[in-house]
Amino acid sequence: MTGVLDAVGANPVVIVCGAGGVGKTTVSAAIGIGLARRGANVCVLTVDPARRLAGALGIDPAHDVPVEVPGPWPGRLHAVQLHAATTFDALISRHATSDAQATSIRRNPLYRSLATALGGTQEYMAMERLYELHHGGDYDVVVVDTPPTRSALELLDAPDRLLRFLSHRVVRALLAPTRLSLRAASAATTALLRGISAVVGGELVEDAVEFFRAFTGMQEGFAERASNVRDLLVAASTGFVLVTTPSTDALEEVAWFTEHLSSRGVRPTAAVINLCHPSFTDAEVAVDPSMQGRARAQLEVLRADERAAREDAQVVALIARRFGASNVSAVAMSAAPARELVGLGAIADELAR
Repeated sequence: MTGVLDAVGANPVVIVCGAGGVGKTTVSAAIGIGLARRGANVCVLTVDPARRLAGALGIDPAHDVPVEVPGPWPGRLHAVQLHAATTFDALISRHATSDAQATSIRRNPLYRSLATALGGTQEYMAMERLYELHHGGDYDVVVVDTPPTRSALELLDAPDRLLRFLSHRVVRALLAPTRLSLRAASAATTALLRGISAVVGGELVEDAVEFFRAFTGMQEGFAERASNVRDLLVAASTGFVLVTTPSTDALEEVAWFTEHLSSRGVRPTAAVINLCHPSFTDAEVAVDPSMQGRARAQLEVLRADERAAREDAQVVALIARRFGASNVSAVAMSAAPARELVGLGAIADELAR
């Protein structure tokens, strides 16, 4: 089998996906360390709301600015926590035709609700932040630590959802360069505005009208950027790493994820089977029936662990066959979670094998 680090080493974008609780955040950090050891300038972006990556790398997640993580490697490693509202503000400033237009939008109550609460905004801003980091020229590789698998797929769909929204006939009518009032709006437009008001709470229909008025002229820039973000996600140079565990549903998870990625024109690059039972011997563990006490209990535990290790190895082999017997790394569970650089470095070693 080829190690995961070898599989993604040539990818300028690496997106790490997986179900909750499989150690995806830890693997993302370990990939970053492993690539920095190979001399790359890496930034790890986490959109995981639990912010576990910050604790693992010892960074302050309060600011949307990459922070360098010092370590014994020839490359450089940075990490940053996504702040969707900050990224949205920057996007508005970039596409506004004037400072006055940007200020008008940011002061609108509906905009603040869109930036912080409306479903789909966080996902799109994550992909926008990835695009910024990738094209900023500061990093060789951007590693994205995503929410659980199904949310990760929502990240991939976010640019298309924005494009569909901007092309909707009601939105196009609202963005037309004419003064619209609620009275003049069509029945469909009125329904849309009422729906927005219901989502964000309060009587905000007029705020919605003012928001779309202020947005006029920016939709082309947003649509072009969303299209560029989508192209980056499906590019052959973008790698997708699936993290799972050797559980009974691991194969189902891999199959589900692979199928849904394929439907979006993407093929997984590699897989990490995390939290595998380690094996300590190649021989069958025998327990003498006459043995008693602590020695017998310890041998029983070792025999059970070895049985679990063999079962895990079978799952790893099945997943490796699904990936063409390549680009798969098995990571053994440790006595304590890897929450410091030494433990993450040990995982990076396993990802290199």
